[in-house]
Amino acid sequence: MSDKEVQIVLLDKHNYHCFQPLLYQVATGGLEPDSIAYPLRKLMQKIPNGLFRMAEVRNIDHKNQKIHTDIGDLKYDYLVIATGSMTNFFKFQKEISSKMMQMKDIPQALDLRSFILENFEEALLTYDENRKEELINISIVGGGPTGVELAGALGEMKKNILPKDYPEIDFRKMQIHLFESGDRLLGPMHPENSAKALKYLKKFGVNVWLNTMVTDYNGDELTAQDGTKIKSNTLIWTAGVKGNTVEGFASDCIVDGNRFLVNEHCQVNGFDHIFAIGDVATMVSDAFPKGHPMVAPVAIQQGKLVAKNILALLNGKEQQKFRYLDKGSMATVGRNKAVMEINRIKMGGFFAWLAWFFVHVMSLVGFRNKIYVTVGWLYNYFTYDRTLRLIIRPYKKK
Repeated sequence: MSDKEVQIVLLDKHNYHCFQPLLYQVATGGLEPDSIAYPLRKLMQKIPNGLFRMAEVRNIDHKNQKIHTDIGDLKYDYLVIATGSMTNFFKFQKEISSKMMQMKDIPQALDLRSFILENFEEALLTYDENRKEELINISIVGGGPTGVELAGALGEMKKNILPKDYPEIDFRKMQIHLFESGDRLLGPMHPENSAKALKYLKKFGVNVWLNTMVTDYNGDELTAQDGTKIKSNTLIWTAGVKGNTVEGFASDCIVDGNRFLVNEHCQVNGFDHIFAIGDVATMVSDAFPKGHPMVAPVAIQQGKLVAKNILALLNGKEQQKFRYLDKGSMATVGRNKAVMEINRIKMGGFFAWLAWFFVHVMSLVGFRNKIYVTVGWLYNYFTYDRTLRLIIRPYKKK
């Protein structure tokens, strides 16, 4: 739309785009945050009819076609909501969930990195074995791609890096736990790949708990549904997300998962001039009765379609229907270990890891980021090291 007679206004509370699939690399010291972020103003330089405003949207006044933000109001002709997702703690109350760590954006990834490293520093200074166990143990809830990749990265750190940094600590006593409420990891993938991921994690010394839900957490000890109690000062929640909707819409626009109900053109239920795409949208169909998966390819493909549909509406033409092209899925479980599947093709091990490496590098925005990430990963690969173990800003749980 950059060459059309329209004005495009992009609103975001941050002035950068974050590549979320690699946040766990920032949290574990593998990458700097600016390697997976890209300035939105630099991106908008390529769009002569585009403007960017750093603003947080408070609500939508769809009757008057206005957006209320913390920097003022903006009138629109067509609105596209692409606010993504937020952490879903399900049944947990705020006093419990506030003690868990999240990893949905760069500040949270940096907080997690600092928190883990600070715990190791404190563990050096304590002679209380129970307290030391709480500080060095790490628990993760959620056996999806994020939980599996994070557990694998932490397993690598335990094996190759942390014993060198903290030789006074006996890391044979450190336990990394991964809890999954289902009967296998990476539920949407083929059972064969789920089994491979489980095998890879066990090689890294990760304790995988299948068919196990975490029911309580007091900040130092978690309780599983069978009553098992595990000491862990670090509990990372990766088990679920929900749509990050905007206020101003009636309940009939919102469906399960706190997502906007949209039609086959990505228009929000009941509105011709408001669209929703990606994680915040649910398009119900025979192939996807619960909506499309909350992954980046869906949002990218829907974004391209909506741009065409808005131009079609402006020119009085018929809109196109959305058809999702599933390009496959993949997850890495550490050095030389990954799983991937494209259509009926399933692959695991080194070649899947290479494919994962290539796809994620090419998905980054900006040539500089692609170079930085490639060089950084090659250095980590050949040196068995993660050099970015920095406590930039101390973090304490609320």
